[in-house]
Amino acid sequence: MSSDAPGFELPLRLFLAFRVIIDEVHAELAREGHTDLRPMHGFVFQAIGTRGTTAVELGRSLGVSKQAAGKMIESLERTGYVERAADPSDARRKIVRLTAKGVDFLARSARIFDRVRDDWVRLLGADRVRALEQDLRQVTPGDPWRLDAPGWFGSP
Repeated sequence: MSSDAPGFELPLRLFLAFRVIIDEVHAELAREGHTDLRPMHGFVFQAIGTRGTTAVELGRSLGVSKQAAGKMIESLERTGYVERAADPSDARRKIVRLTAKGVDFLARSARIFDRVRDDWVRLLGADRVRALEQDLRQVTPGDPWRLDAPGWFGSP
């Protein structure tokens, strides 16, 4: 009999680690004034990026329908995180862009993620955290920006 944990525990522990990090980041973001966002919005902001995107492209990136993407855009527009503007290269298309408030959210979240990683380094040691990151790079796809988690988990 093996003393190793059952196979189903590995994905659960990885997911729990993800949740611990994301919950901590969002709790701090809320303390810093970003109280109206959920973890899914981080995926949305990354998909919008610095150049903006359309509702169709956003839906495709997130793995959700154009209608679901449109609802997310409307909600984020009402709270001041995104804005829609005419596409300079095609006036028939609307581009969704992050506002200064959306950019602030991303900048603060990046800083907080770094702080959380530093906390893990203090707890586990720099070598173990680097080894964990390297091991995860070895068993996951090369591009870490797979943004379709909202669609993969189900509609928002």
